[in-house]
Amino acid sequence: MIEYQDLLLSTAQAEEIAKTLFGITGTASQLDGDVDFNYRIKSADGTFILKVSRPNEDEEYLDFQQKIIQHIAGADADATIAAPRVIPDLKGRDISRFIDDTGTERKVRLLTWVTGRLWSSVNPKTDKMRYQLGELCGKMTTVFQGFEHSNAHRIYEWDLAQARWTGEHVDRFEGHRRAIIEHFQESFRKIQSLYADLRKSVVHSDANDNNIIVDSDRKDPKVIALIDFGDAVYTQTVNDVAIVCAYAILHQHDPLAAILPLVKGYNSVFKFTDEELRCLYTLIATRLVISVTKSSINRAQEPDNEYLVISEKPAWDALEKWALVNAKFAYYSFRNTCGFDAHPLQSNFKDWAFHSKVDLATMFPTVEKESLVCVDLSVQSTLLGNRAEYEDYDLMSFKLSQFQKKNPKSIVAGGYLEVRPFYTTEVYRSEGNSGYNYRNTHLGVDFWLPAGTAIHSPYDGTVIAVHDNDSDKDYGPTIILEYTFNGQCFYALYGHLSKESLNGISIGQKVKRGEKIASIGDVAENGNWIPHLHFQLMLDLIGNTTDFPGTCTWSEKNVWSGICPNPLSIFQSSVTVEKNGIDSGKIITYRTNHLGKSLSLSYADPLVVVRGEGAHLIDITGRKFLDTVNNVAHVGHEHPRVVTAGQQQMALLNTNTRYLHENINEFAQELLATFPPELEVVHFVNSGSEANELALRMAKACTQEKDIIAVEIGYHGNANACIDISSYKFDGKGGSGAPEHTHIVPLPDAFRGIYQGAGTGEKYASHVHDRLNEIQKKGRNVAAFIAEPIISCGGQIELPKGYLKDAYKAVRNAGGLCISDEVQVGFGRVGTAFWGFQLHDVIPDIVTVGKPIGNGHPLAAVICTKEVAEKFANGMEYFNTFGGNPVSSTIGREVLRVIREEKLQENALNVGHYLKSKLKELQKSYPIIGDVRGQGLFLGFELTDADKHPLAEQADYLANRMKDLGILMSTDGPQYNVLKIKPPMVFSTENADELILRLETIFQEDFMQL
Repeated sequence: MIEYQDLLLSTAQAEEIAKTLFGITGTASQLDGDVDFNYRIKSADGTFILKVSRPNEDEEYLDFQQKIIQHIAGADADATIAAPRVIPDLKGRDISRFIDDTGTERKVRLLTWVTGRLWSSVNPKTDKMRYQLGELCGKMTTVFQGFEHSNAHRIYEWDLAQARWTGEHVDRFEGHRRAIIEHFQESFRKIQSLYADLRKSVVHSDANDNNIIVDSDRKDPKVIALIDFGDAVYTQTVNDVAIVCAYAILHQHDPLAAILPLVKGYNSVFKFTDEELRCLYTLIATRLVISVTKSSINRAQEPDNEYLVISEKPAWDALEKWALVNAKFAYYSFRNTCGFDAHPLQSNFKDWAFHSKVDLATMFPTVEKESLVCVDLSVQSTLLGNRAEYEDYDLMSFKLSQFQKKNPKSIVAGGYLEVRPFYTTEVYRSEGNSGYNYRNTHLGVDFWLPAGTAIHSPYDGTVIAVHDNDSDKDYGPTIILEYTFNGQCFYALYGHLSKESLNGISIGQKVKRGEKIASIGDVAENGNWIPHLHFQLMLDLIGNTTDFPGTCTWSEKNVWSGICPNPLSIFQSSVTVEKNGIDSGKIITYRTNHLGKSLSLSYADPLVVVRGEGAHLIDITGRKFLDTVNNVAHVGHEHPRVVTAGQQQMALLNTNTRYLHENINEFAQELLATFPPELEVVHFVNSGSEANELALRMAKACTQEKDIIAVEIGYHGNANACIDISSYKFDGKGGSGAPEHTHIVPLPDAFRGIYQGAGTGEKYASHVHDRLNEIQKKGRNVAAFIAEPIISCGGQIELPKGYLKDAYKAVRNAGGLCISDEVQVGFGRVGTAFWGFQLHDVIPDIVTVGKPIGNGHPLAAVICTKEVAEKFANGMEYFNTFGGNPVSSTIGREVLRVIREEKLQENALNVGHYLKSKLKELQKSYPIIGDVRGQGLFLGFELTDADKHPLAEQADYLANRMKDLGILMSTDGPQYNVLKIKPPMVFSTENADELILRLETIFQEDFMQL
């Protein structure tokens, strides 16, 4: 037998064949191949693929492949499918031949090269790309309709219709893998009667990772072609998309979610029949079974041919994950994706329920209430409040009882398809293809009735499940009954029952309409849940025998709502159900038309955020986003202590500071205690902009000068005086440059600035001296120098050692004041110090703080020396209506106490050090990270090429992709190539690990490669 290596041609031989047989002079490179030996030929005439057959290859089989390519060229008149062309040899033959070194005749074909990249080399493979792949396969199926060739009907092991041969090789596998193989072989046998009658045609039959061509756009790649028709065969048409799906689920956490866009794309061009969708799940598995079986066989036959087994491990991984997907749920998902009702009986049930409604009294005869009223427990619910409130049993009981008192004649109910915040814990979390998924969407209806309330059956039925749920203390006992409608079965789950309900009821027991079946459990029986009945309808139990899921992910809700109809639809009592959802398009349209045109939105696909919890923001779909951007929520989004403090004081009094109130004094005392003793006077305002505006006014009043020195790319607020000193604004779009009395010094960036490396502090500070000289030459003097201790909008720039000390000294020698803008870096964020200026061994004359001081409440302050305060008090009263009001003071004081008592400065130091070290480790592997900098939880990393040129487009891509993966990031810096990290101070090492995990995922993607 001729060995594999003996059949392999050298690239020099391939070049000679191309020249001799086809007249093409070029350079050859070897490509992978299963049957053929393939070579890429680059020449002045273009690029080609030379395909050399194995000995004694059937010429009819090769002719079949050539005829397919020629058929596509003829049938696809609009050239919507990028496909190779057949190049005849110098004698006009589509199939040429030569004698190899072993004296064996080999057949040769030459095709034009389809420019692009292999699907296997593209990262990431997005849902958009999968949809395009589905579209392309649908187009190919359409083109192949009616195409005939004798070789298409050959016996072919890769043909799914002939897959029963794999049963002869089951002994190659052991343990759970053998069980999986046997399970899917049996599934394939079971569908044969349906499968045999499906539509048939010639199909490509091998759209694997190396036969799909994607264009060269690294940022937004598009699927353009299928190549290599060596596996084409006449078989069931649906086999083609099943094969594509089998390869598309490789390397995916959620295989079903991965292929739904592909199925949708295919269906948009070539419509599935319901029978085909019924078989699709099994056919996908069958392809994987063939793949792993062939790999096992080929590994034994040709151990040196790595290509033959290259996909064996990912195929097994995919097969094992696919085995965990419920076959019926997959079928319902396919139906929903293709525009059918998810469940075939969905519309019939809805119609039956509309005409066969039952009265509330049938189910709750002891409850003397006439109607239903819906209570909102969604992520938008103001009744729920924050997590501390809705996890407080007594408080939630009180809230629901108050709601009931306002609706005395109605049963409080609701929750169908409601996205609930208490389903966003790790218990409900799983890894998806784009970050974490949460089973946060409620599939039943809750009736909020007292413990012990009797529940009666609304129909005649049969008990099919009685479950104590001992392993799930949060849910309590459940009972499932089977009912019928129009000769079809449906089911009802009754959950959160009393233990007593399980006495005297058994599986198979018949129940009459109106007969008592259970009672609602008390709090002890249901894991501290407030007593209520969870009532859920199901058209299919999809394999569940004792219990049934009560929640689903938002992305799957359309499928699950087809399986689980709205339970309220069976009742006569009318009820208004609040719409659970927000149309982001309408919000954007209104903003565009009626809000200021300069108001921007984050991300290409903006978020509709409705709730915050700690280090996370939650959108309308209940998805949790790890927040690395919003330093305003300094002690965590909606911190319970801060919220409660504000609520309690707001309920008492909120007025201006012309009245005496102890809150402002207490807040001032606690705030000043964090500063050096020289800074002993505070003025309260409402925002960082107002704080900086007041600081500038103070400096000018104290010095009787107008000139301000500020740092390049600095941003100090949106008031007029602040814009006038903010290079970030007046040097940017819409700006008109520095005003007469503003003097800008270079951004002290030791990484990419005018001076780089260590020891640049004195060089950068020399520019402050220069500006002072320029001001004085004009016969004026400086009022103040203002700078952030770490430059935020400039790109999280750490000031070089000695810079601030030298600058402060020069300014003070000239009679000016020094202002430290701590709006973003203060309150322990830098870790080693409470205030950023303390990093530089200086004491400013004025410090401005804002944003974090109120944890989202509009609160800010100006802290200064007594000398500055006395000079400012020149007879003109300073009054601020809301600055320092009792509510703001209460909130600010509580923020300070939370920082201290929850050791958040220490957390910033430890987590910040950990995260920065992890970022530096990433930098070693991904050179696109030019620099990592910052202190504590005020960090940034800059994206540059090898020559330190900024990569703004990649930074923007990264921020948007991170949002796709559930993490909020933002860009900054002069060229917007810096990713800033300034999260709530409750950010943990677990949060840091998640951030690093997602960053590494994206740094591996094509667009992030240098």
